[in-house]
Amino acid sequence: MSAPALEVRDLNRSFGALRVARDINLTLERGARRALIGPNGAGKTTLVNLITGALAPSSGSVALNGEDITKVSQAERARRGIARTFQINQLFRGLTVLENVVMAIGERTGDCNNLWRPAGTKRIIIDEALDHLDSLRLVEDSLKLVRELPYGRQRLVEIAIAMAQKPRVLLLDEPAAGVPSSESHLILDVVASLDPDIAILIIEHDMDVVFRFAQQITVLVAGAVFTEGAPKDIRADERVRAVYLGQDAGAGHG
Repeated sequence: MSAPALEVRDLNRSFGALRVARDINLTLERGARRALIGPNGAGKTTLVNLITGALAPSSGSVALNGEDITKVSQAERARRGIARTFQINQLFRGLTVLENVVMAIGERTGDCNNLWRPAGTKRIIIDEALDHLDSLRLVEDSLKLVRELPYGRQRLVEIAIAMAQKPRVLLLDEPAAGVPSSESHLILDVVASLDPDIAILIIEHDMDVVFRFAQQITVLVAGAVFTEGAPKDIRADERVRAVYLGQDAGAGHG
């Protein structure tokens, strides 16, 4: 059997006496579609920071495809195949959509310093960037400045940048945050159409998005895994409803 795409074991993080991650175990098999939910302050973004290397654990381990990366830098983890998006997008708003994606590819390939020289490498990178934009239905926006786009489409650009890293594991931190409900389905449709071999962990408060996307859901409360299971089981779990979803959870809101 092949190793999981991502395996978190007994992960802890403390700031003095404050424990923000407590004995977290989480496994993403190749192609997993898992949601991470929990009330505000549950430690969801902290967990993503621990997985990506933005934050070092106090104890425990993180493995990518069976290889321990606990001591590996954030930049090296990205090169090895962990990509993320953020609650608030990190785009270069004064550059075009295409330039944003080209820069991400150049960072991955080590061609950042040579991107704007007329050479064959530049053409290859631009073609790859356009392929990513095409897969996310963004080609028509490729020459627009990011700041000119509606916020929902900016979130799609951020996903395009993450995909330009050729990830094995993709961590989406509230991809629908700030996006009008009338547009959130566009993001979900795009995420659903991504390479089925990529393991995806999505942090999301919109329970309609969670229940439509996830094959498995992990509930985090006070920095610890509270429970996990299939969407139908999480929806029906009275304990989860009490701590997070609210009594209207049956309608898919929270």
